[in-house]
Amino acid sequence: MGKIPLMNLTRQYQNIKDDINKKILDVLSSGQYIMGENVKSFEKEFAEYMGVKYAIGVGNGTDALHIALLACNIRPEDEIITCGMSFFATAEAISIVGAKPTFVDCCDDTYVLDHRQIEKKITSKTKAIVVVHLYGQCADMDEICKIAKKYNLKVIEDTAQAAGARYKNKYAGTLGDVGCISFFPTKNIGCAGDGGIILTDDEAIARICKAYRVHGSGYDGKFAYEFFHDVKLENECDFGDNLPKYFNFLIGCNSRLDEIQAAMLRIKLPFLESWNSRRREIANYYNENIKNDLIKKPIVSKNCEHIYYVYVIMVKERDRFREFLAANDIATGIYFPIPLHLQEVYKNLGYKKGDLPNVERLANCGVAIPMFPELTEDELKKIVKVINDFN
Repeated sequence: MGKIPLMNLTRQYQNIKDDINKKILDVLSSGQYIMGENVKSFEKEFAEYMGVKYAIGVGNGTDALHIALLACNIRPEDEIITCGMSFFATAEAISIVGAKPTFVDCCDDTYVLDHRQIEKKITSKTKAIVVVHLYGQCADMDEICKIAKKYNLKVIEDTAQAAGARYKNKYAGTLGDVGCISFFPTKNIGCAGDGGIILTDDEAIARICKAYRVHGSGYDGKFAYEFFHDVKLENECDFGDNLPKYFNFLIGCNSRLDEIQAAMLRIKLPFLESWNSRRREIANYYNENIKNDLIKKPIVSKNCEHIYYVYVIMVKERDRFREFLAANDIATGIYFPIPLHLQEVYKNLGYKKGDLPNVERLANCGVAIPMFPELTEDELKKIVKVINDFN
């Protein structure tokens, strides 16, 4: 059988390689590699799939968060509440705009941001909540949005791990003011490199995001400047016969979803529902057949449809467990070994061990076992048998 990987991209590629290869060759032949028809079409198709008005393709998921924060007018010295358990990009994007991340604990069963911890962390400087839909399921968005409305806070969804997950039949990334999705290759829908997208129903946020992704330039840059400064530039700004992209109104960045990645994503999008359904089938198989009392299996919130970017279990003797599986040719992973509040770069914020107990327990005991749609029945049987044999 060979070693069973944690994730496997080549099996997926083999299933759709003819369509992928043709689409990529079409892009290469076209000579249009940046912001072309595939990007425009994918933005439209993805917005329709997610049920939002606007989708703005960007270079990666981190840029999506960064640009979304800027578009929500987050500025230096603002405070942003987020979960202490996530990939570093969640907090990094907050810091890049000069704001201060304020970390809260996760739930002890579902591992998503614990809405019950939010209000006690709100200050006069708090401007937004960045909600992390961890591992592929949503946080309690009804409660979070209720708190945000009470305190006039923006809600930005970090949906990097949850493309296609639902909360009360609405997709993750469409429940707050703006949603951010990563198309990193291992994600449930991924490209052959970096890519990301921003989702919103707010026309102003959409136009400002479009401006920031291309150096704050052009008609969208002009709109953003007028929006933020409450002025009109009709008399002061005349593009004439020049390209609007040479007129800059904001300090933006260069973050564009390129044509090849968009072309690949267009091929993959129609498969996303079936791939996520297969992930749930695998998770159900694990849930029903892992019988080892040393293993704590993941819990799904009643309002959520999990899409299992990763299937994370809790094991007290994690190192010994991982060694046992490795000896039986089964790969595992850790998401994530160092909580955000204990990262060295945030030492100045004054957090210490014990401040976020559920987050820290997850960092110390959580372990991901193989999860990807192309896992075979024989592989699943072996994984379950080996886990049940661990003692």
